[in-house]
Amino acid sequence: MSKLINEMSEADFLRFVTKIYNDEYDTEEDHIDAILEFKRLSEHPLGSDLLFYPEVGKSGPEAVVKEIKEWRSSNGKPGFKIV
Repeated sequence: MSKLINEMSEADFLRFVTKIYNDEYDTEEDHIDAILEFKRLSEHPLGSDLLFYPEVGKSGPEAVVKEIKEWRSSNGKPGFKIV
């Protein structure tokens, strides 16, 4: 996994979020590690709540990535890598 979110394309981050959302990991430990990495990469104050306790109308991987992208932009944080 990339060290920073700006080292990932939006498509790569969406794949990562989708894998977490669908629990496509061999072990629970791997899934938890991915969730922790998601929290670290996104830096969003709601962290994994974006995935597991979304606001009405903001559920699903695409909505999560959109929220993170908008939040990072409005808080002066770097965005995704341009490919």
